[in-house]
Amino acid sequence: MLAKLAFLLILLVNSLVSADQEFGFIFNGFQSKNISLDGVANLTSNGLLKLTNSVNQIGQAFYSNQINFKNKYSSKNRNITPSVSSFSTTFVFAIVPEYSRLSAHGIVFVITPTKNLSKAPPYEYFGVFNSTNNGNPTNHIFAVELDTIQNNQFGDINFDHVGIDINGLNSTISLSAGYFDDTNEFQNLTLFSGQKMQLWVEYSGLGKQINVTLAPVGIGKPKKPLLSLHYDLDPVLKEEMYVGFSSTTGTIVFTSHYVLGWSFMMNGMAKKLDLSKLPTLPRIGPKKKSSFLTIGLPLILAVTILLTFSGVFYYARRKKKFAEVLEDWELEYGPHRFKYKDLYVATKGFDDKELLGIGGFGRVYRGVLPISKIEVAVKKVSHESRQGMREFVAEIVSIGRLRHRNIVQLLGYCRRRGELLLVYDYMPNGSLDRFLHNSPNIMLNWSQRFRVIKGVAAGLKYLHQDWDQVVIHRDVKASNVLLDIEMNGRLGDFGLARLYDHGTDTQTTHVVGTIGYLAPEHARTGKATTSTDVYSFGAFLLEVVCGRRPIDVRQDILLVDQVCSLWNKGEIIQAVDPKLGVDYVVEEVELVLKLGLLCSCVDPNVRPSMQQVVQYLDGYKQLPELSDLSISQTGFTFGDDVVNVFTTSTQPYSVVESFLSSGIFCFPRKKEFAEVLEDWELMYNLHRFKYKDLYDATKGFGSQELLGIGGFSRVYKGVLPVSEIEVLVKRISRESSME
Repeated sequence: MLAKLAFLLILLVNSLVSADQEFGFIFNGFQSKNISLDGVANLTSNGLLKLTNSVNQIGQAFYSNQINFKNKYSSKNRNITPSVSSFSTTFVFAIVPEYSRLSAHGIVFVITPTKNLSKAPPYEYFGVFNSTNNGNPTNHIFAVELDTIQNNQFGDINFDHVGIDINGLNSTISLSAGYFDDTNEFQNLTLFSGQKMQLWVEYSGLGKQINVTLAPVGIGKPKKPLLSLHYDLDPVLKEEMYVGFSSTTGTIVFTSHYVLGWSFMMNGMAKKLDLSKLPTLPRIGPKKKSSFLTIGLPLILAVTILLTFSGVFYYARRKKKFAEVLEDWELEYGPHRFKYKDLYVATKGFDDKELLGIGGFGRVYRGVLPISKIEVAVKKVSHESRQGMREFVAEIVSIGRLRHRNIVQLLGYCRRRGELLLVYDYMPNGSLDRFLHNSPNIMLNWSQRFRVIKGVAAGLKYLHQDWDQVVIHRDVKASNVLLDIEMNGRLGDFGLARLYDHGTDTQTTHVVGTIGYLAPEHARTGKATTSTDVYSFGAFLLEVVCGRRPIDVRQDILLVDQVCSLWNKGEIIQAVDPKLGVDYVVEEVELVLKLGLLCSCVDPNVRPSMQQVVQYLDGYKQLPELSDLSISQTGFTFGDDVVNVFTTSTQPYSVVESFLSSGIFCFPRKKEFAEVLEDWELMYNLHRFKYKDLYDATKGFGSQELLGIGGFSRVYKGVLPVSEIEVLVKRISRESSME
C-alpha cells in the first residue's frame, strides 16, 4: 500500500512539473521563422523587424504560435480556478522620427487572444483598440505602451511615457520614460531619440506583481523597475494567447519603429539578448555622396552649361508663379507655415476636380502633400488687407495647437498675393450638411445623429472651457461639422474664430456668422461670446433633428418658431425629420429639441453653458422647464425692434447694426436713378435710401458684387458712399403696385 501511495505521489509531482515547465524563445535579430507579420510590418535583409516607416500606417508582428499562459494542472481540477503563470520578456527597440522634435504614435508590447486586430484605426489606438472597444473587459488584452504623443483622451501624462494598459489605453499606471541609476537617481530618456533602448516586462504568478524596466542599450538592467504594479492578470488573460508588437504612425509625422531583438520565457527569466549579434539601424540623415567620377566630368560640365541658361529662365518663371508673402514677423511661425508650391502640387494646381465645396469665405480643395502623402483640405480665403494680418496669423497658429477628437485639426497656413490658405486634416465623409440636405440616397440614422450632436457639444466645451484660452468659433453650423471615417462629428473651419484669455472680456468686432445661426445680441453689440456660440449650437441642434435649415427663405419660416409652436401645443415630437420614420429614441429626441429651444433663447443669460449642455446630453443633469422662457417667434428681437431675417442671405457675411435695424425697400424704375414714391409710403417711418446711393454702393449692381440669386431676387454686396457702411442689397422684381 505504501509503495502505491509513493508511486501516485511521484506521478502527481511529475505532472505539476511538466505543467509548469519553462517555455521560451529568443531572437537575436529576426528571420521569417516563427514570426507572423501584419499591416506594413516587414523584416529587413539584415534582420531588423520594421513595424512602420511612414504615415497612416499600422504594423504588427506576433510570435506565430499561441502560448499557454495558465497552469494546465489547475484547469483540469474543477475545484481550482486556473491562474496565470509567471512570465518575462525583454526586447531592444528604436523609434526613429523624420524630425527630431516630432514623433508619431509609439510601440506597444501586447498579449492578445487574437492576431486579427483589423478593426483598429492607424492612429492613437496603436493598432490594438478602437473607439468602440477601448476599455472593454471582454478584450482580454494586456499591453505595455511606449507612447510618444500626449493624448488627453486617454489621460496621458506627457508626450514621452511608459504605461501598463489593461483592456484599453487609459493606463493603469504610467511614468515618464527613464530609469533609476545605481545611485537611485532618475534619468530621463526620450523614446523617439532614434537611440536603441531595452525594455523588460516581468509578471509573478504567485505574487501577482508586474514590473516594467527601461534602460539604454549597453548599461544592463537597472535594479529598480520604472513601473511596479500589484495586479492579478487571471481575469485578463485567457489560457491561450499571442504575444507580439503593434505600432501606428497617425496622419502627420513620418516615423519608423524598429525591434532589433526579443526574448520571452514562461515560468522563468527571459534569456539575455546577445547585443553583439543584433542588426544595425539604417543610417539616420543624408546618405554619403558617392565619389565623383572623373571620366564623366567633361560631359557633365558641358551639359551643366547648356542647362544653366534654360534653368535660370525656368526658375525665374516658376518663382514668380509660386511667389509668397513672407514678412519678418512670420519667421517665428515657421513650422506652421506651408510652402505655396507644396499646396499647389497637392491640389493639382487647385484643379476644379479637387474642389470639395464653396463657402461664403472661400473654396476648399482636397490635396495630398507631395512628400508625406498626407491627405489634407486646403481652404483659399481672400485677404487683401494687411491690417490685422499679424494678429490673425498668430491666432491661426494658436488654433493649430488645439487637440480634441471632435475638432478638425488645423495644420497650418500659407500667404500669397492677397490670399490666405488654411490647411486642415482631410475628413473623408465630408460635411454633415451634405447628409442632412443634399444626399437623398444617404441618410444618417438617429443613433448617428445623436453621436454627432454629443461630439460637437464636447468639442465646443473644449474650446470654451478646457483649453488654455477661450476660443469663440463664431460660425457653428452643420456645414462646418465634418465627419471622419467612423462618422464621428468634428467641428471645423476656424477661419472666423477668435481667442481671448479666461476671465477677460471680449472685444467688439465686425459681426460675422450665418443668418439663422447668428445670436441677436451679437448683431446688435458686435461682441462674440461663448453664449453666441451656444445660440448657434441651438440652431444646429434643431437642424440635425428636424432635417431642415434654420431659415426657409422660400416660405418665410424660421425653424425655431415652428419647433416652439409645436412645443406650445405639446406636439414637439412632430418636428422630427420625416426621413427618420419611427426609428429613434423619443426621450433623446425630445431632449435635443428642448435643448435646442433653450440654447436659442433671446436672453443670453438664460442659455446654458456648453458644460451644462454636455451634462444634459449625457444624462448627468436634468433639463430645466421651458415654460418661463421668452423665445422669439418673429425673428431676432432687439429691444423693441424685430428684424426680418428673410430679407438677408443665408451665406456668411459681415453685417452692421444699422443694416439689421432698418429695412430697404427702394424700387427702381427702368429709367436710371428714377424712383417710385407714393403717398402711402410716407406713413411708414422706415429709412428710405436713394437709388443712386445703392447704385454707387454696388458698383452699378455689378456681377462681381453679386452674392446670390433667389426665385424672385438677386442679392448684392455694397459699401454706402458716405458712411462707408457695408450692406446687403436685395433687388426684388415687383411688376405691379400692391395695396
